Amino acid sequence: MLVSDFNFHLPEELIAQEPLSARDASRMLHLQRIGGHYSDCLFRDLPDLLQPGDLLVFNNTRVFPARLYGRRAGAHAQGVSPHNPAARDFLQGRIEVLLTCQLSTEPNDWECLVRPGRKIGVGERLFFGDRDELQAEVLARAEFGVRRIRFQRDDDFFAALDRIGHIPLPPYISRADSSRDRERYQTVYAEQRGSVAAPTAGLHFTAEILDRIRQRGVQTVNITLHVGLGTFQPVRVDRVEDHRLHSEPYSISASAASAINQALLESRRVIAVGTTTVRTLENAVRLGAGSVRAGAGAADIFIYPGFEFKVVKAMLTNFHLPQSSLLMLVSAFGGKENVLRAYEHAVSERYRFYSYGDCMFIG
Repeated sequence: MLVSDFNFHLPEELIAQEPLSARDASRMLHLQRIGGHYSDCLFRDLPDLLQPGDLLVFNNTRVFPARLYGRRAGAHAQGVSPHNPAARDFLQGRIEVLLTCQLSTEPNDWECLVRPGRKIGVGERLFFGDRDELQAEVLARAEFGVRRIRFQRDDDFFAALDRIGHIPLPPYISRADSSRDRERYQTVYAEQRGSVAAPTAGLHFTAEILDRIRQRGVQTVNITLHVGLGTFQPVRVDRVEDHRLHSEPYSISASAASAINQALLESRRVIAVGTTTVRTLENAVRLGAGSVRAGAGAADIFIYPGFEFKVVKAMLTNFHLPQSSLLMLVSAFGGKENVLRAYEHAVSERYRFYSYGDCMFIG
């Protein structure tokens, strides 16, 4: 299967740069898995598409200000062109670091993406904040700007991060983050800090929508998957089957696993809010040999057409990048031809795309 099979044309002006004034004001494309029929709705119509007895599963991860701007100590300028903007930053020692994963074995150590990545080597020291509130050393390097760094830190590390860090908006949002993003690039039910990107299908929910859903007799549970480097990882191979995803840590409580397994036993619909929830559930059911296993784990499952879903019967998702692993997941669930036709319709009807954009309900 070719990665190019998942391409589509998207006019740049359809990429949402700002959130709507109201979370639940987004449009929603309803795609039926059987038959591929689709219809235009509003997100506020979602409760009417749910049935008593459905189980809605949310990812309650919380985004933290994971993007840091700082400077290098002892930058060297040999062989760097001053006509290149990234090179000019390098000449002045300026850097950008995106923290993607805190390493459990060494809490001071983080995997991160560094810009400019090519020139920053092992042993370099990095400083962040006007008063150098945070300092780090580069321990190891990998391809595509990935580094392992170790912070000199004390107990107020995350407090310092809250002061000087920036919300890590995706690269297709061509503006700097603002104070508004700290609230809007976060779900209303976010609890567990650890993500560098929002589970964006959840951004549409409000307390009022959640109340309407529960009043219909729909059960809700939370699981946690912390979105990491895999979200930023482009597919760099020609064949889908050759792609490998970074793992992302997740946890499922005993009560959540029990509720999900009971729904499966009673043949009630388990509806995933977002692709992160899909990956978590489908990863956990394979570890549990047919039932969703409670506890902590790491989701490294790559879902593309041909995948057999064992838990998820419907899903809510935003629109995704061309040739991305997330579009492949959605195509596996809704059918590649169905999904790509629905995307063509969304483009023609000028839906808003990506993180701050509109959504799809596939069921």
